[in-house]
Amino acid sequence: MGTFTYTDLVEVDLGKLKAARTQWANTAEGLKKLAAQSRDGLVRLSDGAKWAGLNATVTQEFVRRTAKEFTDLHTEATSIAKLLEDAYDELSQVQKQAKQLSAEAREGNQAGRSPTPALLVMDGPGGTVKVMEAVCDVDGTSQRTKDLMQWYADTLTGLVSHAAEIDASLARSLSRSHGNDPHDAGHGSYTSLDQDQLPRATKLASLGEDANKAQRAELHRLFGSLSPSARSRLWSEQKDGLLAAGLLTPTVKQIAADRGAGPYGIREPNAEDRRTRETMNLIAEGADWGGMNDASRNMAHYLGNSGTDMDLPVDKMMLDDAGFEKHVRNLHIDKNKDEWHAQALAEFRRNGGQPVAFPVETRNEDYSFNKETQRNWFYAVGSTRSNVTGVVTVVPDENGRPRVGLDYQANAWDRYNWDEGKGVTIGPMSIPDGQMARLHNAGIAQEYNMAGSSSVKHYDLGGEAPNSGPLPGPEEPGREGSRTDLGREQQEGR
Repeated sequence: MGTFTYTDLVEVDLGKLKAARTQWANTAEGLKKLAAQSRDGLVRLSDGAKWAGLNATVTQEFVRRTAKEFTDLHTEATSIAKLLEDAYDELSQVQKQAKQLSAEAREGNQAGRSPTPALLVMDGPGGTVKVMEAVCDVDGTSQRTKDLMQWYADTLTGLVSHAAEIDASLARSLSRSHGNDPHDAGHGSYTSLDQDQLPRATKLASLGEDANKAQRAELHRLFGSLSPSARSRLWSEQKDGLLAAGLLTPTVKQIAADRGAGPYGIREPNAEDRRTRETMNLIAEGADWGGMNDASRNMAHYLGNSGTDMDLPVDKMMLDDAGFEKHVRNLHIDKNKDEWHAQALAEFRRNGGQPVAFPVETRNEDYSFNKETQRNWFYAVGSTRSNVTGVVTVVPDENGRPRVGLDYQANAWDRYNWDEGKGVTIGPMSIPDGQMARLHNAGIAQEYNMAGSSSVKHYDLGGEAPNSGPLPGPEEPGREGSRTDLGREQQEGR
């Protein structure tokens, strides 16, 4: 069989898998009756008969083995039906998500301040997905569109990989259940794909921060595939490894909010560009001495012209700006925590009062720092996109009653750019609107992506009733970003 592709995923008829599951369920039910009849009928009669001799010994053993074979066949058929059901449910969700994302990408969105173009989605090499513009932009492909195409390509490729992993897991489980022996059934009893997927997830989680990009992506997919009870087991045993391997990395679209300055390095710098660059250097230095350390660091990185990504110290952002901390608390957690609590209790009851866990992630929400009250972060970031990712857990207390908890982190991201309409004034120096953006076009400064996450916090969501207590506050960032921090990048490119 060749490589599983995007086309395979969106075009496969999963109705055949569903029909096979129904057939095997019916077979299992029939074998259950035969097993009961042979056990309660033939075996009982054979064992109760008053006979002796070689024929009796051989016949009684044959009857017992035949009855056992019916039981083993029932075990195998039941396992196959459950495995096919689990695979069908998972593959249906993956296929549905792939079709929805593909339709969304192809349609685009021309409404709003930052419209997105219609995109083409197609097979790439080796099971990957390729996404490109349906119509070329006369101004060139903007960074926002590039980010969007990459997000769709990565997300859809992940879904293709997930479907292939489910298929492989199903094949392994069916093989172990069957045992590849036509004369000896029932080698393994399976209730779901958990029995195959959980050991793999445990192995990947044990790698922690040493897991590579592909392993982290697979672990993220496996965590989503596991049943709530299997997730709880994995979380309780491998929580530190899961967090170190980036389980809470956001999956929502992380794209530039606007077009930015446009193409990089499309012309030679002129004298005005060089004067602007020197002025910006002085402004960055002045911001540093004036306590605007984050604004200074980010300006210096822009002037450093590397274009490499920068970390955002999200704990510090929330500690410095009460409005941003409130934004995270109100829009991401307070708005969703009652729904998460209700879902947790439903899963707990559905699983017979056993521990359960499931991942949660909120939508994108924008936040703008106030120029008058928070000049440091206004010039360091301006506006940022944010969300919260986490894991909700439910465990029974000593009396069997549920205790619901949330382990979560806040995430923020943006693209550092100086598009038209953005200028800067710090102290006695200023640069008019648009001039800093032209440094990017001239190739002597470069836009870059910024992203970061807060420390992981735990919040008690309550028991049978939800908790209304306050959330834990942000972590103290220590010396990060201050003038005594030896790891700062303020001097880059000067």
